[in-house]
Amino acid sequence: MTTQTTTTPAALTPEELSKDAFFTRLGEIAQEMTEAHGRDFAMGALVLAARWIGEGRLEPKPH
Repeated sequence: MTTQTTTTPAALTPEELSKDAFFTRLGEIAQEMTEAHGRDFAMGALVLAARWIGEGRLEPKPH
C-alpha cells in the first residue's frame, strides 16, 4: 500500500509576486516583438535593454 502526501504550495512574498508580474509582462512584450518583427529583433532588443541597464542608461536623470 502506498501513501500519497500532498503539499501545499508556499505562499509567495510580495517581492516574489512583483517579480513574477514583471516576468509575465516581459514575456508578453517579447512575444509581441517576435510576432511583429521576428526572433532576431526581439532578442536584440532585449539584449540591448540589458546592456543599457548594465551601463546605467535607464536610471533617472537629475533635473
